[in-house]
Amino acid sequence: MGARRVAVTGIGIISALGINLDEFYRSLAAARSGVQRLPEEVTLGSGVQVGALVAWDPAVHFKGPEAGSLDRVAQFALTAAGQALAASGLDPATADRNRLGVYWGTGMGGAHTLEGAYKSVYGKNDFRLRPLSVVMAMSNAAGSNVAVKWGLRGPFANFSTACSSSAMAIGEAMHAILAGRADAMIAGGSEALLVPGMLAAWQALRTLSPADAGDAAASCKPFDKRRGGLVLGEGAAALVLEEESHARARGATIHAFLTGYGNTCDAAHMSKPDRDGQVRAMTQALAESGLRPDAIGYINAHGTATIVGDAVECEAIRAVFGNSETPVSSTKSMHGHLLGGAGALELAAALMPFKEGVIPPTANLEQPDPACAVRHVARVAQRGVIPRAVMSNSFAFGGSNVVLIAERP
Repeated sequence: MGARRVAVTGIGIISALGINLDEFYRSLAAARSGVQRLPEEVTLGSGVQVGALVAWDPAVHFKGPEAGSLDRVAQFALTAAGQALAASGLDPATADRNRLGVYWGTGMGGAHTLEGAYKSVYGKNDFRLRPLSVVMAMSNAAGSNVAVKWGLRGPFANFSTACSSSAMAIGEAMHAILAGRADAMIAGGSEALLVPGMLAAWQALRTLSPADAGDAAASCKPFDKRRGGLVLGEGAAALVLEEESHARARGATIHAFLTGYGNTCDAAHMSKPDRDGQVRAMTQALAESGLRPDAIGYINAHGTATIVGDAVECEAIRAVFGNSETPVSSTKSMHGHLLGGAGALELAAALMPFKEGVIPPTANLEQPDPACAVRHVARVAQRGVIPRAVMSNSFAFGGSNVVLIAERP
């Protein structure tokens, strides 16, 4: 019997670019931006101008009062997980639920519930909060709701490592399957932090981009000389990961194999990125996959559009890949930065060439910064390409670096 392998058999997406995988891929291929001017009720006095807001009606996805007991971040998680399970054809009711698990990531948890509680207590001096406030706001609520919904009694973990949260959830879920602790896992992440208090906190960091003077949708400009910071987004991405023989035994379609996972800590600074930590994560992922750098046919970069962050990441990529022609893009230019949900959404974007033969571009990249000298896929998608393997980078505040590698089936 050969070595165990982990297959991706289903993907679910909630994003500003669409609320299913096909819509998401069509938007990426067309370089359509989901960034917009945020309405006043979202921003209030925070000073934040733009974000990637999901067009979301809970009544479409949840029956009766169910949505009222779920924070928006959990609503996103449940919907994305349901899509992923449906796409995979895996029916938990007919499987061994003791060997089906959930690893989930989120950076800020139930931000909408917390915002409502603060408004009630400090704005109205009303301490009569909703009875479910704690279980709606806690950071593990999204993943726990996924487990409860489908009765998944296998391994469970919640990861909250800022921008690497959901990438870490996926990598650790892969390792749980490889270790024989589960047959299949739902892994991914969600974020829903576009509320005034959270926006004000991010604005205080001075890392957010102002609205583009000519087109708000073009406000996020990774790797461009004109870049002015990141644009926050919201949404979720869920992947069904299965041990290969388990997937094949039920005739599942395999979209990719997850083969490499790097996880390092800079241990240097809480917000400033470190080239060497990123290099170590990419090198770890390559070593686990058994691939040389020239086998990677596309890198979905972390690419937040901050001045320092983009330059450091490109320097790290050059350190690992040399002066290669490996295509690089940042899809955050279109769907915004989902923080804890970013890694999962961007891995889904990185898998796009396997299904569509299309490498998504960095939108709005018109004046490449010489400090970001890599092989950019700028403004327009690259078509007719099905690489052997792809890489997805997630680098977080706190110095957490996670890199995932997937190979075509």
